[in-house]
Amino acid sequence: MKRTARFFAAALAAAMLFASVGLLSGCASSSSSDNVLHVYNWEDYISDEDDAENGYRDLIAAFEQDYKEKTGKTVTVEYSTFGTNENMYNELKINAAGYDLVCPSDYMIMKMIAEGMVEEFSEDFLQNGAYSMYVSPYIKELFDKNGWTNYSAAYMWGTMGYVYNPDYVDKEDLLSWAGIWSDKYQNKSTIKDSVRDSYFLGVAYVYREELNSLKAEYEAGAMTQETYNEAVTEIMNRTDEDTIESVKDALIDLKKYLYGFEVDSGKQDMITGKITINFAWSGDAVFAMDEAEESDTYLNYVIPEECSNIWFDGWVMPKGANTELAEAFINFLSEPENAVTNMNYIGYTSAVAGDAVFNEMLDWYSEGEEGDLDENGDPLVRHDLNYFFKGTGEIEDYSIWVSEESLDRQVGAQYPTEEVIERSAVMQYFDDDTNAAVNEMWEEIKGQPIPLWAYIVIAAVIVIGLLIGLSFLYKGKRSEPKPKKGYRVLKRGE
Repeated sequence: MKRTARFFAAALAAAMLFASVGLLSGCASSSSSDNVLHVYNWEDYISDEDDAENGYRDLIAAFEQDYKEKTGKTVTVEYSTFGTNENMYNELKINAAGYDLVCPSDYMIMKMIAEGMVEEFSEDFLQNGAYSMYVSPYIKELFDKNGWTNYSAAYMWGTMGYVYNPDYVDKEDLLSWAGIWSDKYQNKSTIKDSVRDSYFLGVAYVYREELNSLKAEYEAGAMTQETYNEAVTEIMNRTDEDTIESVKDALIDLKKYLYGFEVDSGKQDMITGKITINFAWSGDAVFAMDEAEESDTYLNYVIPEECSNIWFDGWVMPKGANTELAEAFINFLSEPENAVTNMNYIGYTSAVAGDAVFNEMLDWYSEGEEGDLDENGDPLVRHDLNYFFKGTGEIEDYSIWVSEESLDRQVGAQYPTEEVIERSAVMQYFDDDTNAAVNEMWEEIKGQPIPLWAYIVIAAVIVIGLLIGLSFLYKGKRSEPKPKKGYRVLKRGE
């Protein structure tokens, strides 16, 4: 009865809906979906609350208002979030038409482009929009070189390094990625519970001598910056069988020194002092440093000298997306004032430059001008960021003056020096075979399966135990004590 009732109710609803659509289709100039933008982003990855005191602004509501003012049309943003790139990818495979704009990480963007899952941006967006005007020239060149420009717009970016507590950790130890492979910091460090990030760490450790040799050649003038960066990128993207095996061995060895693996708890563990070293994304490093300062704990961030990883998250439009609305939303977020709001709220570094962003950074970090001294009486040093900002505004020199010590803190994490950029690589996405091999490696590292000799010992113990058990059973059946003469053994029930 219930099934029949539901059927008739559904049929009636469908009939009413069909009739209403027929009546309304003649009087609507465009479908209602034209005024809805479906955005799919990481959790906690946009400023979505108004708080003038802290510099926060609800950018979703602000976009809806801005779009209405510019076009005369209303728009509603339906905003949803995901927790991992893989969850996002699987959702799009099932329901690609359900989203107009998504924000994957670098390797997933490459995968989606290769699989033809995304729309191209319009020529007007690429030439005339706020994004094209204000995106950092460094980021633009990176995207152009790799063929991502037509399909993706950078959102946030950064490096990988070590956050550490200088009260307990010697910076010199962390100038190499090998620094945490040490009894000195036993149970004091964590790395990412992420196959790609920890694979990068393993590759940097395995090939650290080759990377240092390359760096020495470059500094001696034996190769160009482009050649040097290409060589570093090639090394850090090795996925041959020998490399995977070497990385597996290195990371298994590292486990005995670690406090553990983490995805998001490393920041808090650094703040509370549970650990003193954390392998971290630069955005998380900034968050940890900011939060720790509130309890008078000062943490630092260092990028080892062998290399680093340049990571980024970017906007892409899935096939069938409402590209007009999607591009309008990206352009709105790319206005420097809105980029500043986002950076204030989420703590990560925007790929957008512009004078408003640079001036905000001056307010955050500048300690004076050329010739000034820091609180210890030492001259301030120049932090040259023209590579990131030049061409996106009217300021003649995008440099700030800070103490040497400050370069190890937030400003260095948010905006690394050009020297760091030169030895930083973008990790490419793994094809299916490589992905399977690396994931298998990771399962072994995380589970560290019992070695063959242990299986043999366990099997031997089991066999011996069975034999002993059987022998007792056999003796019990065959060796019952005989009754004394004149007696008999009672049977059950007697």
